[in-house]
Amino acid sequence: MQRQATIELRLELYQEVTSIVEFEYGDELALDDLAHRVASSRRQLQRAFAEVGHTTFRQYLTAVRMDRAAEMLAGSEMTVREVAHGVGYRQPAQFAKAFRRRHGSAPSDYRAQSRLFSVRGGDSVPIATAA
Repeated sequence: MQRQATIELRLELYQEVTSIVEFEYGDELALDDLAHRVASSRRQLQRAFAEVGHTTFRQYLTAVRMDRAAEMLAGSEMTVREVAHGVGYRQPAQFAKAFRRRHGSAPSDYRAQSRLFSVRGGDSVPIATAA
């Protein structure tokens, strides 16, 4: 069993790094650099993500980026390429592959589908039939 101090340290590290990711998801983020910024080691951050977040740093970063990309695609006129760059991808093809894995459709298909539906009261209702 872990000491309470260890558990608290890992929780604090996880929260600090996830906060950075939430604000800087579009930048180039590397685990080593973040470890340095929060005065920790790469291994300690890996443990924090595994034990607190039940994920890896890379999986968490990708999830944040793909969720922000979905918001951008649904709510802006940015091109897929612009969205890809906005969430930290240099190669649109890599972005599209990651997006498809997270959301089940290509970015352009996701955008088209999001334009067909509006959310009312938690239910998806086609815009054409919405009163």
